[in-house]
Amino acid sequence: MRHFSDVVSARPVAWAAACHPLPTAAVTLVAAGLAAAFGRGAAGTAAVAAAVLAGQLSVGWLNDLLDADRDALAGRPGKPVADGRLPRPAVRTAVVTAAVLAVVLSLLSGPAATAAHLLALVSAWSYDLGVKATRWSLVPYAVSFGLLPAFVVLGLPGAPLPPWWLVAAGALLGCAAHFLNVLPDLADDAASGVRGLPHRLGADRGRAAAGVLVLAASALLVLGPPGTAPGGRLAVLPAAVLIVGAGLLAGRRPGSRAAFHAVLLVAVADVGLLLWTGTGTAVTAGAE
Repeated sequence: MRHFSDVVSARPVAWAAACHPLPTAAVTLVAAGLAAAFGRGAAGTAAVAAAVLAGQLSVGWLNDLLDADRDALAGRPGKPVADGRLPRPAVRTAVVTAAVLAVVLSLLSGPAATAAHLLALVSAWSYDLGVKATRWSLVPYAVSFGLLPAFVVLGLPGAPLPPWWLVAAGALLGCAAHFLNVLPDLADDAASGVRGLPHRLGADRGRAAAGVLVLAASALLVLGPPGTAPGGRLAVLPAAVLIVGAGLLAGRRPGSRAAFHAVLLVAVADVGLLLWTGTGTAVTAGAE
């Protein structure tokens, strides 16, 4: 068997596909945007982005490694572990390597932030390791996405607690992402014995729940910060309605992940709004 480094260099496209590239990129971008919005500075923002990227790589690769047999049975395209393009021992090594890097890089943000990020990763790994098939499948998404802003804010000098509305908004967005990420695979998952909460609720109720969750998260980001919401923040609500509505409509096509991508877009837009309006640094300054 070739050395791990040889496998990495030989199959960069396969490695990228196996890590769930769009969610990995979106979560990393959201974390970096939050770090900038809350005044972490260039070095702090880079440290946050690197730690989150490593953590997301470990989560994505672990997911594809553990789901390889089910993906092969369902004939899902674009699954390099399932179709043999990536050897499973190499993927196991990559998962462990990325996880260790995530913890080491988190230490650049301090012990409190590291603890938050490690808990978020443990929660995400628990989903891959079996919680996804239970009625509690929503919990890891709520915990991990809620702890993402906590990781960012706890890395500030003095390790201040993150504002409650930011943690709650992250948790709500995570729950919405869970519903919409699973919906295209409901039938295949059910055939292989995976029955998480979205499977138990069904497609229509899952879509409705996701829409409500996204809008509730956006409302928290607009109305949660102290003081009167400026026009720029208020603009996010109709924009979120349009984006999610379009995603839900397009997502009705079999196999479409348009609705899931709409949630990622709303999350990125929400963080961009915090950065543009200076809400993050204003909240941090007010807490000092």
